[in-house]
Amino acid sequence: MGVNIQKKKFSDFRSEESLRYDYKYISSFETSSKDFYSYRQLFDFVPFQSVDIASLEKFKYAEIGNVNKLGEVEPIELSFDDRQEENESLFKKIEKGDIIKPLSGDVLISKIRPYLNKNVLIENEETYFTKAFIHIRPKINSELFFLALRTKFINQINAVSRQGKGYPTLRVDDLKSIRFPKSIVDALVNSQSELIEKISPLKQDIANLKATKKQTLSIINQVFGESFDFDWSAFENIKKEKSYTSSISKFSNNIDCRMGIRFHNKAGAYIQSFLESMTNKRIKDFISENIVLGKSVSPSDYDEEGEYFYIAMSNIKTWEFDPEDCKRVSESYAASNLNKTVKKGDILLARSGEGTIGKVALIEDEDINGIFADFTQRIRLTGFDPLCAYYYMRSDFFQYLVYTHKKGLGNNTNIFPSQIKEFPIPDWDDTKQAEIVEKIKTQLDEQKVIDRQIEEKQQAINKIIEDAIKQEQN
Repeated sequence: MGVNIQKKKFSDFRSEESLRYDYKYISSFETSSKDFYSYRQLFDFVPFQSVDIASLEKFKYAEIGNVNKLGEVEPIELSFDDRQEENESLFKKIEKGDIIKPLSGDVLISKIRPYLNKNVLIENEETYFTKAFIHIRPKINSELFFLALRTKFINQINAVSRQGKGYPTLRVDDLKSIRFPKSIVDALVNSQSELIEKISPLKQDIANLKATKKQTLSIINQVFGESFDFDWSAFENIKKEKSYTSSISKFSNNIDCRMGIRFHNKAGAYIQSFLESMTNKRIKDFISENIVLGKSVSPSDYDEEGEYFYIAMSNIKTWEFDPEDCKRVSESYAASNLNKTVKKGDILLARSGEGTIGKVALIEDEDINGIFADFTQRIRLTGFDPLCAYYYMRSDFFQYLVYTHKKGLGNNTNIFPSQIKEFPIPDWDDTKQAEIVEKIKTQLDEQKVIDRQIEEKQQAINKIIEDAIKQEQN
C-alpha cells in the first residue's frame, strides 16, 4: 500500500484560526492559490435575523431531518394557535430563536454530517428553517452554484468538516477556508444560459413526479383507515378541541391516577374507544415472550471491529434500522448480553425522547447481529405477521396511543412495555393480514419507482453540469 506524503510549512497551520492539522483538512488545499476563487468572490454569509414569531400563524418549518439526499424539503406545518404536544419540542426551539427565513435563491448547507449532502436551494419563501444550516447567498447563478455544491464541491466541503460528537460537523470558518477551483466556476458562468435551458425541462419533470408522490404515513393511514372504516376528518376535528369537561371519576379510573390533559384528551379517548370497539385483542395476546428493554453501554464497550451493532434510538429514527453511524460493541460485551440481541421479525420501539418516542423498526435481515439499547424495547410476536404489525405501529392509530399514554414532561417522556402490551391490535386472520400488507407494499413500491425516476432526472442534471465543466477545462 502506497503512502501519500504532503509537505507543509508551519505558516500554513498558523493561518488557520483553529490550528487544524488533520490530514483530511490539509490535503484539501492545492499549492497554487491563483487558480481558485475565495468564498468572498462567490457568496456572502447571511447574518442571522430574528423572526417575529408573534406574527406567525400557520407556517412551515424544516429541520435537517426534513431534507432528503436529493435536497428536497418535506417541512412540518405548525401553528401556535393549534399547538399540538407531539410537536412541542419544535415550538420550544422556535421560541428560543431557532428559526430563520431564507429568501429565494439562498442556499442552506447542513452543519451536521455534511457528507449526507442535505443542502437546500431556496426556490420559494414559504418555509422557515432551523439555524442548524449555514445560510449563504450566492453571487453567481444560485441554481448552478447549488448544483456544483452537490457535485463538484462536495468533496471540498467534506474535507474541511471536522469530527464532532460521533459525526462530522461544519462551521462557517470551515466553509471560508475552501478554495473553489476557478476552472469549474468559470465553466458554469460562461455557459449559464445554455445550462439553464437544458436543466429546466428536467426540473419540470421532477416537479411533475413529486406531485404524484404519496407519503408513507398517508398510505399506511389510508389502508388501515379503509379497513377499519374510520372517519379521519372527525378525528382531526376532535383533536382541535382545546376545552372540554371531565368528571373526577375519570381521573381516578386509571392505575396511575393520571391527571394530565394529554392522557385525558378527547381525541385519545375517541381513538382508544374506537379500537376497542373493533377488537378485544391486545398486543400481549400475540407476543411470543415478554417485551423487554435493551441494555446500557459504556464507552469502553465499543469496538470498531466488533461483529455486533449497538442499536440505539438514533439508529431507528427513520422508521427502519439504519446501520450508518451505528456503533459496534466488543466481543465480550456481546457475549454477556446475548439475551438482548435481535433477530429477523423483531420490532424495536423507541421508548423515550421527543421526536423519537414511539418510532419503530422491523428487523428484516437474518444476518443482522445487533444488541438493542436500553432506551428501546424489543417486541417479538407469534400468530401475527411482524410486517403487518410494524405497519400498524407506524399508523396514527398506534402512534396516538403512544402520545396519550407516554409519561413525563418535556423531553423526558417515556413509554413502557407494561403499557405497550395493553394497546389494542386488530384481530385479523392470516389472510386479512396478508391483504393489508400487500395493499401497503404495492403503494410503497410505486413510490420507490417514482423516487428512482426523480433520481434519474437529478443524475441527468448533474451530468449536464459535469459535462459543461469538462468541456471548459478541455
